[in-house]
Amino acid sequence: MESIQLPKDFVLGTATASTQIEGGETNSNWNDWYRKGGIKDGTNPARANDHYNRYREDIDLMASLNIKAYRMSIEWSRLEPVQGELCEEAVQHYIDEISYLREKGISVLLTLHHFNNPMWFENLGGFLNKKSPEILNSFCARIVRRLGHLVDEYVTINEPNVYATSAYYFGEFPPGKKSVKDAVIVMTNLAKAHIAMYNTIHTVRKEMGFENTKVGYASHVRVFEPERSKNPVDIIGAKLMERMFQGGLDTCSMTGKAIFPIIHKKDFVRGKYYDFIGINYYARSAVRVFDERPIKNSEYNDMGWEIYPEGIRMVAEKYYQKFDTPIYITENGIPDRNDTKRIKFIYDHLKELLSAKADVQRYYYWTFIDNFEWMDGEHERFGLVENDYETQTRTVRRSAEFYRDIIASHGITDELIQKYF
Repeated sequence: MESIQLPKDFVLGTATASTQIEGGETNSNWNDWYRKGGIKDGTNPARANDHYNRYREDIDLMASLNIKAYRMSIEWSRLEPVQGELCEEAVQHYIDEISYLREKGISVLLTLHHFNNPMWFENLGGFLNKKSPEILNSFCARIVRRLGHLVDEYVTINEPNVYATSAYYFGEFPPGKKSVKDAVIVMTNLAKAHIAMYNTIHTVRKEMGFENTKVGYASHVRVFEPERSKNPVDIIGAKLMERMFQGGLDTCSMTGKAIFPIIHKKDFVRGKYYDFIGINYYARSAVRVFDERPIKNSEYNDMGWEIYPEGIRMVAEKYYQKFDTPIYITENGIPDRNDTKRIKFIYDHLKELLSAKADVQRYYYWTFIDNFEWMDGEHERFGLVENDYETQTRTVRRSAEFYRDIIASHGITDELIQKYF
């Protein structure tokens, strides 16, 4: 194994999402989904990590691990429990939380929508409603006016491709639809919402007297490869799946160029709607005809996803070549209950990423602490920090110590290789 020196301005951070860690009955789509039996292990997002009440403890722990960059999200259902009315108590909570992060020397990349909707929005049809981009953008404007003095970097929407397909095609996320037509409508409305939010955040921050605003969104980007490398049907299938899952939506959201599967082309205006590209990378897919297959003779994580470090370099180079802008790896992590693969996972992915012919500036490990993993519940363990949900006891894993030491050394030295491998 070789030592790794991080570039001078390269930043290592970590990431979470509000619904997955905060806990609480907030009348969100995920509280409702639990009540409808949509969580595989039967656990309740109202428990999660109780981070809403324990955020100071968690931020102190984060600081002890040398974390200087944190991607977090806010809970829409908590902030806007009734349409058009912000909850001042919740607004003040996030002001206090972000202020405490800044006090500890931790910069914030704030995600405004991360799979979480208030039930009043769901009852209006959610993102099938043609007014949904306007509704989300209105929330965005009010939040930036309240938090914009503390935050200068934003992710508008997290993984709109995963949200659209999981909630409206596979039926695994609320509201549990299974319709190609609905998924396409939702993708289109999410692209409209991102563009509107991008413009709004810049406008509001400028009105507040701030010029140094950065806005992007976080796309879940997979590597799609034909299972039979020379089979024309598999080759076409891989290209179509890439376009349908990520390529079309990302192109439209970033540039306003509406291509398949995005509809309502006349509603989009060409432009540049990104200041960085956020990439969430986890795995690759082999495609046979038009079906995803497991990769033979590969290593897998606890959720059965292939561990494929080369893919993080491939997607970074592809998106940098296409969009010519700084790359933030806004998520990359592994469900690893026994913490036996995470250290090597981080090493291998950083090594590949730093060899990419791209301007990669950030890497946010997913996630800081074990959390509520959407429809899989509490079973899957992505965290650098272990969480005992019964007692809410946090335990620093060995992989967290490794990550702490990488940040302190600004690289992976020979000494760290000897210590951890």
